Amino acid sequence: MLAFHNKSVTKLEETDVVVIGAGPAGCTAARKLAQAGHSVLIVDKRQELGAPIQCSGAVSRHALIENDIDPDPEFIHEAVYGFKIMNGKGDETPIDYRKLKPETYGTGEGRNPLGYVVDRRRFDRYLYTRAQRAGAEAWLKAEALGYEKSGHDVVVSISHFGEVKKVKTKVIVGADGLRSQVGKWAGLQTHIKITELASCLQLIVDGVETDGLLELITGRQTAPGGYGWVFPKGHGYAEVGLGIIAPYTKRTAQQHLDDFIKKSFLSHRFRKAKILEVQGGGVPLAAPLKRQYADNLILTGDAARHVNPITGGGIHTALSGGMVAGQFIIDHFHENSTHEARRMAGYQDAWLEAVGNQMWKLYKVKRDIFNINDLERQDEMLYDTMRNYFSPDSEFKKV
Repeated sequence: MLAFHNKSVTKLEETDVVVIGAGPAGCTAARKLAQAGHSVLIVDKRQELGAPIQCSGAVSRHALIENDIDPDPEFIHEAVYGFKIMNGKGDETPIDYRKLKPETYGTGEGRNPLGYVVDRRRFDRYLYTRAQRAGAEAWLKAEALGYEKSGHDVVVSISHFGEVKKVKTKVIVGADGLRSQVGKWAGLQTHIKITELASCLQLIVDGVETDGLLELITGRQTAPGGYGWVFPKGHGYAEVGLGIIAPYTKRTAQQHLDDFIKKSFLSHRFRKAKILEVQGGGVPLAAPLKRQYADNLILTGDAARHVNPITGGGIHTALSGGMVAGQFIIDHFHENSTHEARRMAGYQDAWLEAVGNQMWKLYKVKRDIFNINDLERQDEMLYDTMRNYFSPDSEFKKV
């Protein structure tokens, strides 16, 4: 357990569940639990949700609807209708659902976008608000310091505006991101290999035309170990970025992005680009955690590596993981009075059935690609994998 800080301590509070982390996974789990009548406390050490921004914000309409989220102009930057997959040689495969399924996708009456690019700050705030309106209590600028056993329950210590508050709870949901402290406190193996952590850099730019498609560029010429992208942002803006894996290159993401903008086969599109914002961070392209539970505790979202190991996409998988976590705890409380690890193991089983088995299969695909020593063949396989992944016949629609 983590040693507690020497600050004034207030009286013991109680709640059914403490959710640590107010991102998409944590807020979705909290909302689900609160809607079922359970008392929930969300804590997050940040003072601004959705920051820092480390992802492009692309999410399918299906992912929102299946997780009980109405697409809302409050958080949507731009609608998207498909993909264009390219490689470093300039080959391209357009997958435009406006043409593939015009009766379903488009802008006319009765048709919808395939997905959206969302504003992560507004999206996270929207999910946070929905959890609160469902009945969850929430503290921002509140850092969980550790927990200790108390009978069948645990007591979490939380530093909130200079006071250490102790909260007794039955179950902790660790949704505190890639470097999950909750997982470490529980003794779970949360270490990520440097070969599976992408260094991502993205520019928000003006002056780059887009056409409602998410453009992805594979190949070591663009982004060794990862891929590049050009996404519509709305209002005439675009996101231009890439992710690289350090062992596959000695150069920085900034150097690769500079080359992509100035020297690649797409450089003519960026000549008038004006940079409005720079965003970046680490994104896992890794396997899910082999164990995502402990006594009185489960992990979800980035904390459990619920991230697509091929694309690095994490919004869909976070929402799905949060829903599974919430429903599991609801069922668990109905059936159990104690919360030792063997009783929490059902969470991972439920998650595997819902989405995890597909994620593990994708990880094997990714591992097979990057285990090949022939770099030319490696590039070909990644390009083919991305084309197949986004096709209408893809088996990985849940991920």
